[in-house]
Amino acid sequence: MTSGTAARERDKELSLVQHLGELRDRLVLSAIALVITTAIAFFFGTQLIRILLIPVDCTFIPAYVSFSPTENFTTYFRVALFAGIALAMPLLLYEIYAYIDPALLPKERRFIRFMGLPVIALFIAGMLFCYFVLLPNAIKFLITFGEDVIKNQLRAADYLSFVTIFILGMGLVFEVPVVIFALVKIHVITRAWLAKQRRYAFLAAFVIGAIITPTPDPFNQTLVAAPMYLLFELGLFVARFA
Repeated sequence: MTSGTAARERDKELSLVQHLGELRDRLVLSAIALVITTAIAFFFGTQLIRILLIPVDCTFIPAYVSFSPTENFTTYFRVALFAGIALAMPLLLYEIYAYIDPALLPKERRFIRFMGLPVIALFIAGMLFCYFVLLPNAIKFLITFGEDVIKNQLRAADYLSFVTIFILGMGLVFEVPVVIFALVKIHVITRAWLAKQRRYAFLAAFVIGAIITPTPDPFNQTLVAAPMYLLFELGLFVARFA
């Protein structure tokens, strides 16, 4: 191996080490941020749990139960971790962006910065829609179904796990317009082709609504499917500017 080749190999190895070092530093910062936000959320755990219990208050459930000595603590921690991830999300997204930023072209950098705020806004909108519109109807149907023969006494851990996953899922569903815009922008699909798929999108919205809705009644399925289809139409609209 010539001296020039050896020098290039050393430079390549050093560059790789530097990248791994930067990745490690950003992972450590992200972990520290997540620990801090989770600790803050754990401190306000009682208030957070009371907020998550509001959608079920209309059903007059007298109490929520646990069945093991550690269940209350693990339930609090699960809720705190969920809230901590939500609070730390802006910093986590920034750390991801900062790590890949040197490899981006100026046009790609502007595109990612432009998409940041809509992604966060739609995610929050999806969670709020789920909390205020979907959850009260879904929970009321589920725990009153068959109550003539079976009395439903909610287990706190199961209820809170169901609620947090449902809220997170709807937050992700609300990212449909951003996904459509991005796919059109990078020429994976065209807006004209997507517009021809309206009837399939309408059908898919109701199928997905039936899958992710925890109740079998058409009313709650429509509450999920209708916004999903409207999000598809919103994606088509914003794709005009892609």
